[in-house]
Amino acid sequence: MRWTPHSTVAVVVEQNGRFLLIEERSSGRIVLNQPAGHIEQGETFIEAAVREAREESGWEVEPKSLIGFYVHPSINNDITYHRMCFHAAAVQHYPDQPLDDGIITTHWLTLGEIEQQAARLRTPVVLQCIYDYLAGRSLPLDFIVEEV
Repeated sequence: MRWTPHSTVAVVVEQNGRFLLIEERSSGRIVLNQPAGHIEQGETFIEAAVREAREESGWEVEPKSLIGFYVHPSINNDITYHRMCFHAAAVQHYPDQPLDDGIITTHWLTLGEIEQQAARLRTPVVLQCIYDYLAGRSLPLDFIVEEV
């Protein structure tokens, strides 16, 4: 049997002290997550982050820096996720855009509100990405070298 990790991207978007999160259905639960998802064939990490944010939240974002690379072995489905998380700025909202299947709505929440709902986070990585962003973890986007 061949082990294959799932490559994903996520964005931490902060505006006026609030963070953009999506509310979605996952593994039979309603959870909170950053806009995030799988990288599609032929896409760069940055292109995937921009696309996923738009599809899941209706927000066009501009990645500013790389916060970190996270490995999360899920207990729900026996899959290991490799998540590249970016800090991104909110550029424009498209409120009439249909959101991806499984997405219920979007929220702008303070850190305290997110911490109060920690049990509802899709994974602990969601909060860790925010903590790392707030701690100033940041690599320039040209740290990523891709040949697509």
